[in-house]
Amino acid sequence: METDDPYTDIDGPRADADDLDAFVAENLDRYAETQGVLPERLDELGETYRSQGHLTRDQLYEIAYESSARSAYHVEKSSEARCREVTENARAVDGGFSSIHLITGLAGFKPPTASCVVAALDGDRHAVVDTRVWASLERLGYLDGRKESFDAADYVAMIDPIREIAAETGHRAVDVGYAPFAHDAHVREGTLH
Repeated sequence: METDDPYTDIDGPRADADDLDAFVAENLDRYAETQGVLPERLDELGETYRSQGHLTRDQLYEIAYESSARSAYHVEKSSEARCREVTENARAVDGGFSSIHLITGLAGFKPPTASCVVAALDGDRHAVVDTRVWASLERLGYLDGRKESFDAADYVAMIDPIREIAAETGHRAVDVGYAPFAHDAHVREGTLH
């Protein structure tokens, strides 16, 4: 199926740090060729989030639009007060599960879009994840089976190996997350779902 994939022999958690570093570096270079969330834009929104202590509905709309333009309009169903309250509370929570779960309480935020919010806030600990990231982590031996959708627990299942790879390679978690996205976009044959 993926015939041009030099990383299929990387053996997940036992992979050599040099192999993982090459995987991340090569695919970070490819990321600009994808239609993924713009890292620069996410960094800007993260600065705003950290300085304000919360995000407004308009700022959440921007993040949702970056992640999934066709469903971003749902964000407008959440009140301004709720957007501020949820993002303020998500900032105060330490665990990835709880942060993602809180943010998915807002209209227009499923776990992939919610991951953009936590990754903007703290790219050292969090990453933007979706089914492409899951598929690449599965190819690398970190996860089992394919997913077409996921929940907050699946976010944790993805962020743990992402953090492990980040620790082994010296890359930020957010950058490690961009790499498997780009890898899947590069090697996948056929449609995403």
